Amino acid sequence: MADAFETIYNYQERLVLTALHDMAVGYAFVAKDPDLLADVACVALNRLPPRYIRYEVDFAFYLTDQEREDGEKLARDAVKFAFEFVQARIAMRARR
Repeated sequence: MADAFETIYNYQERLVLTALHDMAVGYAFVAKDPDLLADVACVALNRLPPRYIRYEVDFAFYLTDQEREDGEKLARDAVKFAFEFVQARIAMRARR
């Protein structure tokens, strides 16, 4: 029974990690630190509703192209917010 549950994951994680990788070059200061990147991923994921799935191919079958595009845009927007949020917190800490 446990094996079946090991296949469950949050689809948003893949979208966020892809956006994180694509956008990291624009946030070099944050992107150089794996701990900060993990923080960015957490902030972004907390801004998105979870979408738990077992198999991506099955999930993709039920999505329209528009839904897929909308999901990717929401993930990119969440990652952009998260990069800026983490960067602002670092700057605030540096001023203290």
